[in-house]
Amino acid sequence: QVQLVESGGGLVQAGGSLRLSCAASRTISSLYIAGWYRQAPGKQRELVADINRSGSTNYADSVKGRFTISRDNTESTVYLQMNNLKPDDTAVYYCNARHPFRGEYNYWGQGTQVTVSS
Repeated sequence: QVQLVESGGGLVQAGGSLRLSCAASRTISSLYIAGWYRQAPGKQRELVADINRSGSTNYADSVKGRFTISRDNTESTVYLQMNNLKPDDTAVYYCNARHPFRGEYNYWGQGTQVTVSS
């Protein structure tokens, strides 16, 4: 079993920046796709960004140009740099690691709160 631990959330004013980090409890294969999801009150969890082993990324339209996802395969860590934050970015952010071919290997972090004040 793999535990994912997020850090870096908090309260920030609109226009500010935060950097989220997610570390795995043990080394996991670089084959895993790493991603960040978020869930705002009363809304469904949605994909924010993900990145595969080769560094190819995928972003939600709402964060393109503002957020950057990156990963360190040697440390089994994934990051989310969030710039120009908006109140609509307020949500609990979850880290995810999933095997691209084995659906049973799908891990989630406990979530970290990001609050953006106007």
